[in-house]
Amino acid sequence: MNSYDEVTAFLGNWGRFQKILFFILYATVIPNGLGVLSVVFIVDNPKHHCSIPDVNLTEDWLQAIIPIEVVNGVEEQSRCSRYRLDVVLDLWAKGFAPGDVNLTQLKQEPCVDGWTYSKDIYHSTLVTEFDLVCSDQWKQPFTSTIYFVGVLVGSFFCGQLSDRFGRKPVFFITLGIQTLFTFLQVFSTSWEMYSVLMFFSGLGQIANYVSAFVLGAEVFCGNVQTVYTTAGVCLGFSTGYMLLPLFAYFIRQWRFLVLAIALPGAVFIPLWWITPESPRWLLSQGRVEEAEAIIKKAADMNKVKAPTVIFENYKAEENTDKKSPRQYTVIDLYRNREMRVPSLILALIWFNMGLGYYGLSLNTSKLSADPFLACFISAAVEVPAYITTWFVVKFFPRRPIITTFMLLGGAALLTIQAVPQSLPALSITLEMFGKFCFTINAALAFPCTAEIYPTFMRNTATGTCSSFSRIGTSIAPFIFQLSVYFQFLPYIFLGSMSLALAIGALFLPETFGHPLPDTIDDMKTFQRWRCSCTSQKNRSNCVDVLETKL
Repeated sequence: MNSYDEVTAFLGNWGRFQKILFFILYATVIPNGLGVLSVVFIVDNPKHHCSIPDVNLTEDWLQAIIPIEVVNGVEEQSRCSRYRLDVVLDLWAKGFAPGDVNLTQLKQEPCVDGWTYSKDIYHSTLVTEFDLVCSDQWKQPFTSTIYFVGVLVGSFFCGQLSDRFGRKPVFFITLGIQTLFTFLQVFSTSWEMYSVLMFFSGLGQIANYVSAFVLGAEVFCGNVQTVYTTAGVCLGFSTGYMLLPLFAYFIRQWRFLVLAIALPGAVFIPLWWITPESPRWLLSQGRVEEAEAIIKKAADMNKVKAPTVIFENYKAEENTDKKSPRQYTVIDLYRNREMRVPSLILALIWFNMGLGYYGLSLNTSKLSADPFLACFISAAVEVPAYITTWFVVKFFPRRPIITTFMLLGGAALLTIQAVPQSLPALSITLEMFGKFCFTINAALAFPCTAEIYPTFMRNTATGTCSSFSRIGTSIAPFIFQLSVYFQFLPYIFLGSMSLALAIGALFLPETFGHPLPDTIDDMKTFQRWRCSCTSQKNRSNCVDVLETKL
């Protein structure tokens, strides 16, 4: 029996149908890049100090009432305390000047009159509007965590929903959810309200992204499939990511910035009427006529003639229970022998990639005094990373490239602690190279996962593995808080984990040169192909098989 790629080969790989769909999926991922890391600006923490009420004090006392603290070797005004106002007023009334008094001996008090925030960079942020500082400073990273918990929940359910109801409905419904709840954030009256809306926005974001990825991976074939899964959908995300600092530079008020981030999603929702469902998914559900209708329409768009009966010899997943074709669940990822080990290894790799990628991305504001430039650099690093991903996926086996970039990224982060403080540019370069390697592995995670699992489990597997990634991203906002205990502890933790998982990646099945599996039996060929290549005697045969499949 023929595979899907063989049956639909008459369409070609890059006709009008594929070009339009490629652009649609690329464009609809741009809002994801805009929204996911928008907290870098929306929840940024500008310089601040305790507010001083309108009292009769000299300018010298108004400057001196805020204690001086040393933070990271730099003297700055205290952000959470001031000298007691009644004591200062009493000293002023007695004719003392700040220079006449040992200020360090004066009693201090918290910012009972609120805070004054610097407006050198932002007119307003979530932090300045709801005073998320000092005793409430924990809410700053926790805001991102709430968003990523929404992403976690969405990634867990979106795969199963998409496998049950189809790629297209879940894709557009979750795009609508993402857009709606991002828009509603503009009207937040409290941090709690904003956080709840962030949760649902994150839920829609990941479901939309994963559905778009799987839809493209199943519709495109050959080189176009490789370009889409390794560069196309990822470059859509990085395009939005690079636009984010541009938006934030010109829009310095957080509510208007949120509005600007929400609007592009609304523009793409009408694309429902020209976006097809995945024929592979329709076939896995036994809906052969609908799948043939889509392929025939694609043939018309590509100006090629389609056979009268397209899927006559197509092999779909056989199911012993004809009355219940949906007998596979996420539990089967770990219960089935062929899927168990890959699922466990991929879960840990995805966790590490989510923790490292988002931890380094959220740390960009510390790389430069200009947060807009720092964010753009962090985003721009992803473009060569995705191009590199496309190149290595096209020409190299999966396991070696995953292992290589995990080793390089981990080594770069571990090396940062050896850099002298007099060379900050070198530290930034190493951190950005680490981000480069983490980005490549994050991009590799999607296609490598999709290549391992059969059609009826592909979205469930991708969504479940993505759930482990989102556990990592939920922790990511706090990972660099570890620097309070030791400056380089975050880098040591991320680097060591990457080196350990680089070894684990060697135990994944090798899918290079294989078509996407449609059945469990197709997965077994990965294992047999790998085992037969372990001996020198059979290695030449493996090369012949690989060249034939390519």
